Amino acid sequence: MNSMPHGDGVPNQMMRAPHRVALVHSFYSSRQPSGENAAVRDQADALRATGHDVTMVAADTDSLEQRRGYTLRAAARVATGRGRSPLATLEQLAPDVVHVHNLFPNFGTEWLEHWTGPLVATVHNYRPVCAAGTLFRNGEVCTRCPDGDRWAGMRNGCYRASRTATVPLAWAIRGGAAAHPVLRRADRIVLLSERSRDLYLRFGLPAEKLALVPNFVEVPDRSRIENPEIASPGATPRWLFVGRLTEEKGIVPLLQNWPRGEHLDVIGSGPLESTCRQLAPEHVRLLGSRPREHVLDMLPGYTGLIFPSLWFEGNPLVYQEALACGVPVLARAGSSAGDSVRQEGTGALYHTDNELPRALLNARTVFPRIRNHCRSVYAERYTARSWNAAMSMVYLQAANHREAAAC
Repeated sequence: MNSMPHGDGVPNQMMRAPHRVALVHSFYSSRQPSGENAAVRDQADALRATGHDVTMVAADTDSLEQRRGYTLRAAARVATGRGRSPLATLEQLAPDVVHVHNLFPNFGTEWLEHWTGPLVATVHNYRPVCAAGTLFRNGEVCTRCPDGDRWAGMRNGCYRASRTATVPLAWAIRGGAAAHPVLRRADRIVLLSERSRDLYLRFGLPAEKLALVPNFVEVPDRSRIENPEIASPGATPRWLFVGRLTEEKGIVPLLQNWPRGEHLDVIGSGPLESTCRQLAPEHVRLLGSRPREHVLDMLPGYTGLIFPSLWFEGNPLVYQEALACGVPVLARAGSSAGDSVRQEGTGALYHTDNELPRALLNARTVFPRIRNHCRSVYAERYTARSWNAAMSMVYLQAANHREAAAC
């Protein structure tokens, strides 16, 4: 998979030139751990480390939701696009490029038409075309709304299982991907995986606007230390799941079909936690939420990461963290992580629940042999250095597009 965006070549000295960058992001509530929040912070640090002058223009759900009437104002803002705007701050900063990550639910969208400078948007999920943001409903992938049934999400109450709560989102996405205010205005749109790019092409975005730039992770050196017991083909295998305990993550069918005698640790919390505790068979430990640093310290001690996700996913950071620690991945086919495993040779796939036991058995032999390959893939494709190189090109392409449009 090529992480560099497509476009006209740019002289190397221009690619390295510092830019004033404003990152616009509405931070999700800390009650629901967000890989997107972590990725945005990491990207700001990576840009600063290479000489960019970066300002984070942020809205924090944790503080805003304490205000009276927050829910109603947020719903009106989502539906109409009117409300909190970063425009005055951006005009004062005068950045070379504005990079929008997420406006939902704390920023409006009306301001986008008044910003005249280059604008880049990263699409972390499927919210521009799906009220739930996941393209997943009732245990399976669902693309009814972006495929033309615009009100399917409202009829099914796809956002927080509530028709009322879904109404503002369904109204906001009624025009499809190409009409979404952020995607329509952006000079370049960053997608995080080939699957996501292909889906948004199918949903109507123009190919010339899209750039494929996966997220990156920076992993402390201590997390790359080899565990000789796990690296040995004869070692007792230990497996790890890391993620939210929700339906789309596939944790319930994983536990229901987990083979007797196989050791599995589950790190994460969520609405299905009590269900998971009831289903967990012998040799499965539910460890609850753990800090990211703790997970990184633990990862090298496992034979493999289990990735049973049932939805398309975006670009899960835990996949990249596993590779950085030399841990292969056993993924259920159909997600972006599964695509990466297949393309990059970083583990193995299984397609149905019935295939899981045999897949684990085969992985016992194969995974210890490919740990160094996993580290190599990480070093080549998922570091801050590779991300910065790709984003420098994206920013320049956005600036060139905006300059051409103004002529």
